[in-house]
Amino acid sequence: MRLPPAVPVRLAPALLLGLALAAGDAAAQARPLERGMVITTSTRIRPGTYRLPADASLDSALIVVRGEGIVLDLTGVRLEGTAPEADPDAAQGVAIRVEGGRDVTILGVTLRGYRFGVLARGTRGLTVAGTDLSYGWKPRLFSLVGHESLVDWLSFHQNEQREWMRFGAALYLEDVRGGTIRDNRAEQGMNGLLMTRTDSVVVRDNVFAFNSGLGIGLYRSSDNVILRNRLDYDVRGYSHGWYRRGQDSAGLLMFEQCQRNLVAWNSVTHSGDGLFLWAGQQTMDSGQGGANDNAFVGNDFSFAPTNGIEATFSRNRFLGNRVEGNDHGLWGGYSYESVVAGNCFARNRIAIAIEHGQDNVIRRNGFRGDTTALYLWADPIEPSDWGYPKHRDTRSRNYTVADNAFAGHRTTWRVTQTEAFDTTANRVRASDAAYAAGIGPAADGSAAPGDTLAGSVCVPTASLDGMDAPLARRLDAVAGAGPRAIPAAPWSRRERAAIVVDEWGPYDWRSPKLWPVDTMTDAVRLRTLGPAGRWRVVAMDGVRGVSTRTGRIGDTLLVRVDPAREHEWRLTLEYVGAATVSPRGVRAPAGAPVRFTYGTRTVRTDWRVRYVAWTDTLLDPARAAGNLERILAGRALLERREPRLDVQWYRPRLGLPPQRWALDATATVDVPDGVHTIRVISDDAATVWVDGREVVARREPGGSEVMYAPLAPGRHEVRVAYYQLGGWAELRVELVPGAPRSTGSAGPH
Repeated sequence: MRLPPAVPVRLAPALLLGLALAAGDAAAQARPLERGMVITTSTRIRPGTYRLPADASLDSALIVVRGEGIVLDLTGVRLEGTAPEADPDAAQGVAIRVEGGRDVTILGVTLRGYRFGVLARGTRGLTVAGTDLSYGWKPRLFSLVGHESLVDWLSFHQNEQREWMRFGAALYLEDVRGGTIRDNRAEQGMNGLLMTRTDSVVVRDNVFAFNSGLGIGLYRSSDNVILRNRLDYDVRGYSHGWYRRGQDSAGLLMFEQCQRNLVAWNSVTHSGDGLFLWAGQQTMDSGQGGANDNAFVGNDFSFAPTNGIEATFSRNRFLGNRVEGNDHGLWGGYSYESVVAGNCFARNRIAIAIEHGQDNVIRRNGFRGDTTALYLWADPIEPSDWGYPKHRDTRSRNYTVADNAFAGHRTTWRVTQTEAFDTTANRVRASDAAYAAGIGPAADGSAAPGDTLAGSVCVPTASLDGMDAPLARRLDAVAGAGPRAIPAAPWSRRERAAIVVDEWGPYDWRSPKLWPVDTMTDAVRLRTLGPAGRWRVVAMDGVRGVSTRTGRIGDTLLVRVDPAREHEWRLTLEYVGAATVSPRGVRAPAGAPVRFTYGTRTVRTDWRVRYVAWTDTLLDPARAAGNLERILAGRALLERREPRLDVQWYRPRLGLPPQRWALDATATVDVPDGVHTIRVISDDAATVWVDGREVVARREPGGSEVMYAPLAPGRHEVRVAYYQLGGWAELRVELVPGAPRSTGSAGPH
């Protein structure tokens, strides 16, 4: 699969000239950039590359801006906080901080290697334009091709105490009122733009793509306009053919009382969720408020591993959007008084799923090729720890489903435990095999069984049913003379299989890459990905042979690994073709040879594993020292030999009980010369001993956590004791070269 190179973001020369002239004589003389400089008047910084690491403290910055009516012109300035070869989680600190002020403009900077690119607090009238803030901080990911790691799950649900600051961002706005964020690029970090308690800002014509967290995230932020942005491939937690979890990444996230925002003509594809909207904890506790009265018009929410749109406990309008190729097109749990009109739903597993919804209108949409088009229901029992159903009527009721066109579904609609379900003039294609055969629940899609459809039924149009005069006027005002269309994104219409996530996040297809088609065996299939070009094998270590030694990008190689080297092997190819940009921003011109590799490096292990279980809660290991050893001394349920100690599941395997089980694993290992480390991921609790000495200890149960201990060369006896009280289980123990210390994404997981 090939994708074309990135489409550059360019700031209009007239805009740059106008803003520069507005700076007046004070900006005429360019100043060299100095660490810690404080800008209080309009300033132009001398162009050039400045290699300036930032302090780790978020209370300092390389540049601080204070005052009113300031233009900071950084056109031609490149700030580098880390070298390209450094791991992305080595980035730290703040590059530019705007402290309060009014009518502040930041122009033209390119920067990389910081936890925050631009951090603004309390500013009235902020403009950030024409910048490239790519290659900032992001955490290492621990999910594998064959299964995910719970360490990678994100939680943006709390931000009252600035919890979002843990995650970093290219742009972070807090308590900002008014302004424009336009023509910026932020890729290959964790988050593009985060906005907390920020209102009345126009975010337009930006590229916040290929990030491992969010493209744009809003928290308690209202009355903003998000227009014509590319928010694609902001994703983690996906391995094609293996799992599609998303891990709460999203192209656009709106949490906690975000209201009256207008989101129009954005490309929001191939992200964990396209849109992830949640009313917030305040609403969950009180039943009041919500992320209400937002309008989503003419966007593309396609090819998400999970939900194209997730919008819950709130009232909103979804008009004229494309929603294709997702698990759920729209998941609208507890949505009420919402309008879903003029959208195109296609090839989703379930196009629209709403539990406990009320007074919703689903009108003039096209549905084509979804497994189930519409699923509406109520659960007999709601969570007892939610305040929401204690304060509100949460029956599933009062739906209007009218003038929709359905074609090619196994189930057109399924409606259970729902009152007042009104259907009018819906059309079901006569060739719909499920209904021609009379298959499906009795309440499914029988409103107008005689109607037939001709041609395509899936062209999104912003339906007049949901486009009232105030919204139409607002769209006219913000669109101006600009196009009323989703910006062209060369990667956005690819199938979901174009999502590839490695240990540093989503792959952007701008450089060659080897990627496994399946999990590791002694014959590994690797596919060549990237721009068009040719490749050849230049080195093999621990590899007996390959199916072919030359070829074109898109080929799949069969690699025969030496059985004695399954723990340590590497294949290196050389690419020649188009110009490339590496995932860390290193550029190579067309025709230049670029090497790329795939393999694995660990210390060989052969684990002897005993699995045991207990039922007496008084024996729970956290209750008393010595309980775990008493449990492990009991009768084994199962004994196995394992080449890797790698457990991750929700429903236990191997005949183990769903709760209160443990394992005791031992291995004799020969560690070669050099620096090596034991890396442990554990949920619930694990302890590791090397030659009888405790080196890793987590005795209390909890979510997945990454822990490390150094390992000296030579022969060692390694023992691992692990227990799981219930729920998700994860244990991975690896002996790896070097001294890695990445702890992954901030919890809770």
